[in-house]
Amino acid sequence: MARVGMEHRRTLMVRLVEWGSRRKFRKVPDPVKVALHNRRVLLSTTLMETTAERWKALDPELKALSVMVASARIGCSWCMDFGYWEFHHQGIDPAKLHDVPRWRDSDVYTDLERAVMDYTEAMTATPPEVTDEQVERLRQDLSEEQLVELTAIAALENYRSRINSALGLTSQGYKEYCELRPVQ
Repeated sequence: MARVGMEHRRTLMVRLVEWGSRRKFRKVPDPVKVALHNRRVLLSTTLMETTAERWKALDPELKALSVMVASARIGCSWCMDFGYWEFHHQGIDPAKLHDVPRWRDSDVYTDLERAVMDYTEAMTATPPEVTDEQVERLRQDLSEEQLVELTAIAALENYRSRINSALGLTSQGYKEYCELRPVQ
């Protein structure tokens, strides 16, 4: 259960934010509802997310796996739910999304994907546990531009997941909108 209220007076700003959210996400995401309590946080977060959507150096599948691993490591069920929905609609392999919580034991990932997931887990640890060896492994396949983007997307998901977890946000049912197929 959320630790802050999700109801707001029906101001013009609230109605516009809800309208835009429903258009983009089918419903108003709970993180948006809680951010409406602090308009500056809402604006800053919106600008950050809009900017991050334009990052295109890193392969979308690697980006998705990094986001999902950070969400799983932190234990943000809202982020896992929304991430599955978001990446499913971007065409990411559902088997890879499904296996994220048990990625070390799954055989659906490439060596590079495993290196990305290992790096993301190390970044997400408190304190971070990133090693020179992990970075050198990634540098075999990623440019410095891609490595910086991977690091930034993992950090951004840490930001999201920690806020959502701290505020008690849980799955909102986004995954239900996916056309789930049996995982092979």
